[in-house]
This record gives sequence, structure tokens and C-alpha cells, in this order.
Amino acid sequence: MAVSVAVDEPGILLEGPHWDGHTGTLLYVDIIGRKAHRWDPVTGQKDTVAMDCMVGAIVPRESGGVVVAAGTNFAFLDFETSQLTTVATVEQHTPTNRFNDGKCDAAGRFWAGTMPEIVATVDQAGRQGSLYCLHTDHTVTKAFNETGISNGLAWTSDNSIMYYIDSLQYSVDAFDFDLPTGTLTNRRKVVNFDLSTDVVPDGMCIDTDGKLWVAMFGKGQVLQVDPETGTHLRSVKIPADQTTSCCFGGPNLDILYVTTANVGLSAEAVQQKPQSGCLFQVTGLGTTGTPGMCYKG
Repeated sequence: MAVSVAVDEPGILLEGPHWDGHTGTLLYVDIIGRKAHRWDPVTGQKDTVAMDCMVGAIVPRESGGVVVAAGTNFAFLDFETSQLTTVATVEQHTPTNRFNDGKCDAAGRFWAGTMPEIVATVDQAGRQGSLYCLHTDHTVTKAFNETGISNGLAWTSDNSIMYYIDSLQYSVDAFDFDLPTGTLTNRRKVVNFDLSTDVVPDGMCIDTDGKLWVAMFGKGQVLQVDPETGTHLRSVKIPADQTTSCCFGGPNLDILYVTTANVGLSAEAVQQKPQSGCLFQVTGLGTTGTPGMCYKG
């Protein structure tokens, strides 16, 4: 196994990596930096679009371009023209909220959750967020509310289970998932983490063996866990404490890309770990991931 820097350009809060298999590029965002990125690992070219609000998630759109969850809007984004077209808006009554992590399911719906716009400490997050679904007809439904910090999403290969992380629950939860309707039922905890105000589960992805890979914010690691037994299997150390999310990418889906942040770090902390806020890659894990889905609306 080898860990190295993929893009040596530190952001403030990199998040939401998504491998676009159709273009062979990695999509990711800088939430606080208000930027959407598209990076080609073969050519090294990185395209960036500056946003006028915080952007929490990005996924490719089947008909071209990408979809972002930015501020409290779902919007289409064209990297070539930088044109942003709002599709739907949520939470007009909660202007201090913003979208955070999000992903598409196999039916092409885009799921994304909200949280307070600025959280200085985990305790300040409260429970004012919700999880939303942007359907392929551009309508939006709320799956549930009272979330703290809405984060990682993943689905089993047969689409019967959706995994979800609310960072304030210090766990991975599972739902029975109905793919035709997108209905969630029977919520239960399947993986627990040690309670800590400094280390919280953040974004995640799933491999072809059904194991989850969870970025642990504050600990500089990605944990592989078994959602069927709740067991912590192995840890991948990243030379940046604020690990935020991960996804499998590359032509064979065998490279684990890991986003990191440097939010509120002291000059001394940055000096000790100068690659904080960079995009990392992990090779030689001996496992592969499942393809990321695109939005079909």
C-alpha cells in the first residue's frame, strides 16, 4: 500500500470526491473555498469554477455537465462556460443552513443533506439539518430531518440497503432502500465509533466486497469497516489530520482518492503537516470500489 499526494494544491475544505468513469476525471469541491474542481489524473489538468456560495457536493449529469448541491440549491453546472442553473431550492426558512455531502443512487436520483453553514465545534451543529432527494423530474422530497452534520452515503451492490452518516451520531446507519421509489425504512445503527469531540466520521464509499471506507475527520485516517458485523477492519493513515471523504477511482476503480482540509489549523500545525488540504491517493489496497452514479435528470 502507498499513500501519496495526487493534487498538491491545498484547499480549505476539500470534500465530495466522485470518480466520473465516462470522462476519466475526478470531481470534488472546496466547500469553504467555494470552488468546484474537475481533475484529470492522466494529463494533470484541473478545471475550477468559483462559486458564489459554499458548495457541498458534486456529481456528473448523464446528459452532460455536473450537478452541485450549493448553498441551499440544487443546480446544474457547465465547466466549459461556468454557467450555473438553479434547479430547486430547499430550506428558505433556514438561511443559515447549507448543503453538505451528497451522492446519486442507481436510479439517478441525487441525495444531499444540509447542516449549519458554519460550525466552529461539533457541539454547535445542533440538529437543524435534513436529508433531501432531487428526483430525475427535478422535484425534491425530504427523507428526514433533525440531522446534525449530514455526511457519507453509500449503497449495497443490490441496492437493497443505503448507508448514511450523521457525524453527530458517531455511527454508520443503514436503511432498507427501495430503488424504484427511493423510499427509506427500518433505520438502524450498523457501525459505531468512539465518542469524541475531536474525531468524527465524515464521508465514505463502498468497495465491491460490501465493506465501507470512512474518512475520520480529526484523526488523519480512513477506516475500512464491515457494516454486517460492525467490525473495524483496517486503517489507512493520511498525512493530514482533517480527512473529509473518499472514493474509489482510476480505470480499474482500485485507487482510493481522499480529500482533506486545513480548517482553523495553526501555522505550527500546517508546518508539521504541510499537505493538509490536499487531495491524496492510496494504491495497492487489494480491493476495488463500485462505480459512482450520475444524475439522470
